[in-house]
Amino acid sequence: MNNITLSDGEWKLMNELWENHPCSLAQLVNAFENDTRWSKSTIFVMLKRLIAKNAVKVDTSGRVQLYTPIIKKEETTVRETRSFLSRVYGGSIGLMVSSLAGQSSLSENEIAELRSILDEMEKKER
Repeated sequence: MNNITLSDGEWKLMNELWENHPCSLAQLVNAFENDTRWSKSTIFVMLKRLIAKNAVKVDTSGRVQLYTPIIKKEETTVRETRSFLSRVYGGSIGLMVSSLAGQSSLSENEIAELRSILDEMEKKER
């Protein structure tokens, strides 16, 4: 698993690439036009950074350069979640959930989803 750290903007760009790859620079500019208003040069600089981090590869064989993610979304999300838990909650999922519950941040649906996840994990451990 890669130890690549992504900025908030890079996460946004990677999410677009994970959903719609390969993408040209023009397609990425169009995708973010209304949401971020990032310029073509801003997106290009972020792509160059992601290439340097070995998170994205570029195919230059055609008329247009096409960008494709190298890292997998699932692996990157798990690694980032573990990093967040470690930094903010000392690695404790229970402390994080307790903190969110203490702030009334969990909806009834989220509580039901957590129960379901815990029940499923309990069944697997038996």
